[in-house]
Amino acid sequence: MLGRHDAGGGDCAILLHLPRTRGATIEGGFEPQRLAHSDFFFWRGPASLVPTHYRVDWTDSQGTHARQDPYSFAPEIDAGSLASFGRGAHHSAWEMLGAVPRTRDGVEGVRFAVWAPHAERVSVVGPFCQWDGRQYPMSARGSSGVFELFLPGLAPGEIYKFEVRHRDTGALALKSDPYARKTELRPATASRVAATTPYDWHDANWLTARGARSWLHAPMSIYEVHAGSWRRHPDGRFYSWRELADTLVPYVRDLGYTHLELLPVTEHPLDDSWGYQTTGYFAPTSRHGSPDDLRHFVDACHAAGLGVLLDWVPGHFPRDAFGLARFDGEPLYEYADPRRGEHRDWGTLIFDYERHEVRSFLLSSASFWLGEFHFDGLRVDAVASMLYLDFSRKGDFLPNRYGGNQNLEAIAFLRELNSLVHARFPGAVVIAEESTDWPMVSRPADAGGLGFSMKWNMGWMHDTLAYFGKDPLFRSHHHHQLTFAMMYAYTENFVLPLSHDEVVHLKRSLLGRMPGDPWQRLANLRLLYLYMWTMPGKKLLFMGSEFGQETEWDFARELPWALAGEPAHAGIAQLIRDLNRLYVGTASLHRYEFEPQGFQWLDCDDAASSILVYVRRSGEEFVIVALNFTPVPRHDLCIGVPQAGSYREVLNSDSAYYGGSNVGNPLPLASSPVAHRGQPHSLVVTLPPLGGAVFRRDAS
Repeated sequence: MLGRHDAGGGDCAILLHLPRTRGATIEGGFEPQRLAHSDFFFWRGPASLVPTHYRVDWTDSQGTHARQDPYSFAPEIDAGSLASFGRGAHHSAWEMLGAVPRTRDGVEGVRFAVWAPHAERVSVVGPFCQWDGRQYPMSARGSSGVFELFLPGLAPGEIYKFEVRHRDTGALALKSDPYARKTELRPATASRVAATTPYDWHDANWLTARGARSWLHAPMSIYEVHAGSWRRHPDGRFYSWRELADTLVPYVRDLGYTHLELLPVTEHPLDDSWGYQTTGYFAPTSRHGSPDDLRHFVDACHAAGLGVLLDWVPGHFPRDAFGLARFDGEPLYEYADPRRGEHRDWGTLIFDYERHEVRSFLLSSASFWLGEFHFDGLRVDAVASMLYLDFSRKGDFLPNRYGGNQNLEAIAFLRELNSLVHARFPGAVVIAEESTDWPMVSRPADAGGLGFSMKWNMGWMHDTLAYFGKDPLFRSHHHHQLTFAMMYAYTENFVLPLSHDEVVHLKRSLLGRMPGDPWQRLANLRLLYLYMWTMPGKKLLFMGSEFGQETEWDFARELPWALAGEPAHAGIAQLIRDLNRLYVGTASLHRYEFEPQGFQWLDCDDAASSILVYVRRSGEEFVIVALNFTPVPRHDLCIGVPQAGSYREVLNSDSAYYGGSNVGNPLPLASSPVAHRGQPHSLVVTLPPLGGAVFRRDAS
């Protein structure tokens, strides 16, 4: 209706809607007439006298304004893209929806588009129109539910929202852009137009090598980071991504990690949520700088040989009025029925995985972070909450069409997600935080699995921390908590996580969980790390644990770096360095983490002494690991070995370098042809108190 239209006889008709306007002029000096009792202005005249994209000048209480008429530009999004989006098959929807800077017919501006099928009207609002939704209503794109408008004269950096009017009630809602690629800094909630200038990446060789590498058989040691509390400026300000590139990246590289994992950096309004209550699924949080600053950080990681994983949250979203909740006046992104659409424990809403447009939204979000920011993988949060309709519910759930508690639509979505990532981003991984015994989480979708690359081993984590929390006097009665994980170790591709969730909410820090006097607590922690790094499974450790943080993690302040400089805690960090270097440099410790030929028990039955001995293999190469979970040194301990030869201790968690008592095996040990526990040869070794050692056979 608005804009320029053919009036016949060589004439054109122009209809303008200019609220609060005292008078207007169309380019060429033509003055349209106000229609009685309205904010509409009308002009008719020879079409040849008015440019296709004519300028309109108008005056209101704020002064005089000028802009090409937005309604002189026809909608631009093609029907094929709209149809693909409506089928749930659009995997780059951020290129279509949201705010996209464009130049049309030589005119610079921004194309806005948003999906709001229950809306009677959607308007773009911001300072450029005094937040008046009457000024720039958008054009509805048929039955797609998409509204579109090109606004000339706007540029990157402009703040905006969408004013949405419900078609039945007339209720107005002011909403941030679901596809915004940049936002205001909290507590402000407006979206910002982001520049689309391509970033100058320098990681082509990294991406090529990633695609050629077999992550199944490569070492993966992950440093989990909350960017907002790793370090803070003295005045409490966050570090920028560029500052983190200069400080965090070399720190993590020095510790020998292969990967860095960021807690969610998608935009979120509440610091206390740590990023898990996401409102911006395409916007890096503005706390740490611009989107290009984040790209710079990822680029710096790749230059340093570090992969970067992103914690991603497709399982739920918050109820904030400016966000996705009841976006167009009705449940849209969420299930309509609260028995399926609400996470009551978390106070959040659940995505409607059955709705095609929601799948396009989420699949596009995953593709966005992997493609536009070169992340090397996603850790998918709270997968169990997506799989089970009765998750955290007491009988009041809505069953699926077969009467079961499985969310069939979420299962289909996860399979599609994982297939998409593995096909589109060579070498990228998708890791599930899945806390139940759902089968085949990390098996291919076409074989009946969910298709994830890996899964967090929550069972191993709970059993291990429960065991280490016990007084060594009683550990003999709980020996199975250390050995049971190997009964199911190869049912999935497991990551061994000691994550942020284990050092908050009165659970205490890892060091705080350890029993005994100060020396024993530190020794226990060193032993825990040796056990973790030598068992099958990729490794993940949350920041601060690498130097034995004594207090729980506090998201509101930086890590206690003064503690890291104390000798005993510096020793813990040195152990992490050496464990990572041993793990990365020793094929037998990483090549077959997901396959049984990489591991064999040599002694798992000595509960009375609380001792474990096992071998890690890669072909003919192997190392022997012997662990003592009591504070009693074990002298003259006989252990079986598979081959004769001279064995050298290559790492001892009780070394003085790490703050230990230096009990161990400083000289090479010659094997004996005496069989022991099924092995043809044996060694007599010394195991330190609350410590262990790794032995390697010297080349003959």
